[in-house]
Amino acid sequence: MRSSILTVCLVAALTAAAGCSRDAATPAADTAKPAATPEAKVSDTAVAAANRDEHSYAQPDLVRIDDLALQLAVDFASKTLTGSATYTLEWTDPKATELALDTRDLKIEKVLGERSDGKWSDLTFALATPDKTLGSKLTIQSPERNKRIRVSYVTSPGASGLQWLEPSMTQGKKTPFMFSQSQQIHARSWVPLQDTPAVRFTYTAHITGPKDAMVLMSADNDPKAARDGDYSFKMPQKIPSYLLAIAAGDLVFQPISNRSGVWAEPAMAKKAASEFADTEKMMETTEQLYGPYRWERYDILVLPPSFPYGGMENPRLTFATPTVIVGDKSLVSLVAHELAHSWSGNLVTFSSSKDAWLNEGFTSYVENRIVEALYGKERSDMESVIGRNELAAEFKTIDPKLQALALKPGTLKDPDEASSATVYTKGAWFLQFLEQRYGRDVFDPFLRGYFDHFAFQSISTAQFVDYAKANLLAKHPGKVSEAELDEWIYGPGVPKSAPATMSPRFDAVDAARKAWIDAGTLPDKALTAKWSTQEWVHFIEGMPSTLSVDQLKALDGAYKFTGTPNGEIAQRWYPLAVRSGYHQADEAIAAFLSTIGRRKLIMPTYGELVKTPEGLKLAEDTFAKARPGYHPITTGSVEAVIAKAKNPAATGAQ
Repeated sequence: MRSSILTVCLVAALTAAAGCSRDAATPAADTAKPAATPEAKVSDTAVAAANRDEHSYAQPDLVRIDDLALQLAVDFASKTLTGSATYTLEWTDPKATELALDTRDLKIEKVLGERSDGKWSDLTFALATPDKTLGSKLTIQSPERNKRIRVSYVTSPGASGLQWLEPSMTQGKKTPFMFSQSQQIHARSWVPLQDTPAVRFTYTAHITGPKDAMVLMSADNDPKAARDGDYSFKMPQKIPSYLLAIAAGDLVFQPISNRSGVWAEPAMAKKAASEFADTEKMMETTEQLYGPYRWERYDILVLPPSFPYGGMENPRLTFATPTVIVGDKSLVSLVAHELAHSWSGNLVTFSSSKDAWLNEGFTSYVENRIVEALYGKERSDMESVIGRNELAAEFKTIDPKLQALALKPGTLKDPDEASSATVYTKGAWFLQFLEQRYGRDVFDPFLRGYFDHFAFQSISTAQFVDYAKANLLAKHPGKVSEAELDEWIYGPGVPKSAPATMSPRFDAVDAARKAWIDAGTLPDKALTAKWSTQEWVHFIEGMPSTLSVDQLKALDGAYKFTGTPNGEIAQRWYPLAVRSGYHQADEAIAAFLSTIGRRKLIMPTYGELVKTPEGLKLAEDTFAKARPGYHPITTGSVEAVIAKAKNPAATGAQ
């Protein structure tokens, strides 16, 4: 399933899989139902669903946070944030006298309410027994329906949304580092909040810390700010809690354009700025397609390798893994993806995790359009094929209920466990289906209108469906049926209507691989010298499940896969080496797993290691050494894989 012909077969295989199986009464202005117009009719049911989040204790139909003011001190010695969060509230229910907030492992010291005379007085509060996934509900009694409430608190050293790195774990080895990862529901581990994407708020922050640490937030970072241990921030646009972000460390700024640049450790800054030099072009391309960039600056913070994701679209300050900085811009589609979130996700936001495709599917589609515009259709097509092959592999193993774009309530116990291939790749594939049915001359203006119409709102799938039916299906009849729309959004697998993507460059890779497997003839160096990361990825992905040790030695001798600095290649090569018993790679595997914390890159190798006793031992020994440098999210993922391998019955494995 690797050549253009096999890509068509992939569509058929996924289609077969599809055939076999298949909140608030008075919302605030930023999430309210848009005014009724002939172009968009949004149902009351859709609006109610948009404000109902099963992964939050918040009750935004009673009261919601309108503005957040943080006063926090960063303490590297205790690995804590200490201070207060002050909320400006909108009481949406005239009878409500209680504020429910989400917390996880927070020590709540005091709660105060501002009285009508401007003075502050104590409020009664209760912290519930913690739930493993949701954390603890903080209930605050507010008989006077205080306009402002302040919670004083301290975070836990093991907060799931914060990573504290010793100096030895950074590139410079001199200054400690701290950064947050609030998505999906980890903001509650460092700020007591209505931790649901259905609630949007503005925020300000006053942060103090060591004078040798530059502090940044998902706000108005000043590239010329003095490093003095005292920082103030303002975010005037309303954002959901998962976009609240903070970082502190030995960081310097390197400009890319007048409105974009890179923050990184000193030894990385210029290298990263060079790799991401096309950022301004990406911004201009996206603006031409989908309207103005509405967040003023777009800067990128390059984090240490322990960052658990490729990137995080924190407004004004994308957090990015250094694993995409490989020297040839072959992996900068990550920047295109995180930038695209400035329209799809940050501007128009999913209202709960069961609608995550509204963020990631739209963003993956826009990312692909940016890549096509700047680097050519061949490159964008190769990346589409790689993503769809990953989707096919994932759909072989996951519950069909998780293969729908819009999940039913109760389907997703933990939002961190959503099917990434579904929300990213199937979501983007669906939008490509609409694009091809209607043509770009119709679909591009539709998408731009969608971003304008729902700007700075959090919406549900039902709201998107109503908008699409009114502005695509009704205005251009005969192109797409409601049944096709519903099949894509609510059904498992990939529909028969999915458009296939061909890649002639992958055809050449497939031919070279086949010649080597059949006759042992390695591809000509003149050919492979021109291969991009995407072609090498496809070359390895198309290999049989296992190879002989001699075959792996031959490949390694020719292409030096073992020890590669390219994480995208490593995450394919090392699992193949493990399955094939190629122990010559064990040392490099341990080094790779010890230095990289990005889950996408390391989890496939851990997953293969734990399948044999000797591999499980290597996994456990490596994890024990790597654990101090892993983010809590990555730690949890590795622990779960090892625990399941050691005791399948206890973890519910079949």
